[in-house]
Amino acid sequence: MSAPLTTPRAIALVAGREFQTQVQKKSFLISNGIILVAIVVGIVAMSIFGGGDEDRTTVGVVGGSSLSATLGALGEATGSPLDISELPDADTGRAQVTEGELEVALVPGDNGSVVVLTESDIDTTLKTLIDTAVAQEAQAAALTDQGIDPADIAAATAAATVTVEAIDPPDAEQGERMILAIIAVILLYMQILMFGMYVAMGVVEEKSSRVVELLLSTLRPLQLLWGKIFGIGAVGLLQLTAYGAVGVGAALATDTLTITGTAISVFASTLGWFVLGFAFFAVLYAAAGSMVSRQEDVNATSGPLMFIILAMFFAAFSSIDNPEATWSTVLSWIPPFSAILMPLRIAAGVASPFQIVGTIVLMILVTAALAMVAAKIYQRSILRIGRTVTWKEALGR
Repeated sequence: MSAPLTTPRAIALVAGREFQTQVQKKSFLISNGIILVAIVVGIVAMSIFGGGDEDRTTVGVVGGSSLSATLGALGEATGSPLDISELPDADTGRAQVTEGELEVALVPGDNGSVVVLTESDIDTTLKTLIDTAVAQEAQAAALTDQGIDPADIAAATAAATVTVEAIDPPDAEQGERMILAIIAVILLYMQILMFGMYVAMGVVEEKSSRVVELLLSTLRPLQLLWGKIFGIGAVGLLQLTAYGAVGVGAALATDTLTITGTAISVFASTLGWFVLGFAFFAVLYAAAGSMVSRQEDVNATSGPLMFIILAMFFAAFSSIDNPEATWSTVLSWIPPFSAILMPLRIAAGVASPFQIVGTIVLMILVTAALAMVAAKIYQRSILRIGRTVTWKEALGR
């Protein structure tokens, strides 16, 4: 006679069965394979079409004068680099502007004057650069005529520079941090909602098919409950890990993301908060599923959970632009909002170590309390087949 199953062994067996059932489905393998390929293709396409240097303005200068060098130096210094080419004559410049090969063509005239040939209009920034370059050329010519070497003037005034000291300098990583925050919010919302529903639907399927009666002849209700939650949660964690690892890896490899440390920390925090968020909702979804006998009735008992998840999602998106807002900071302390707001705050770089640890502890404590309530509901409802168990009946003594 075999020895009775211990609780850890029973939970592990149920979890293993749930995990294998999910990951061996062809639909699961095919859909996730397509998504992973789409992630890589999307990131590579973004790096090709969205990255690289900005298009340079094309400028032609007739005669190859020193104006070309002066204009090019000004463009680099002001962050508006120009693609400058030399032209043999004004007619060539006019033809290339007409054909769209050049934005403008500069034709030097008498006494330092310059004629700018353009098809219809000229960009304000480009006009300012040209004006400045022409003025510098005229000044250099005037100094030379007076017997003064312009290089001596430049050397004497080289120390007269302006230094900008920002009291609150902009975060160079802010753009990439925001992208990471948005991706983390979307992934957490989708994974928690989807795999929470998987738990509820799995409970209802076993209940409606009466399989649960066979399982409970060998297992205790709580062993079946926790085995299902752990097994489906492991599938969700595996899927999220695959998405994140492929996405972060491809983004770093293509230089779409350059903040390696931040990307890895956001990835890790997203996985951790998925575990906490899923645990919070999975016990409630299991309880909601145990109260009905038909899958079409699941929404009747799990509807409030979906509204909470939607509220978390909209709260997170509303705080992306200002994650340090008072309301966002306060809400991030409150479970289950912590599960989606804290990864966002970590990505934005505004979460302190104290808050991270504190919200994790609060989330665990609240989830443990809810788990005890949900376990009682599950035990009281799982064998009630036929009609929907009301919340009053499930929570009654």
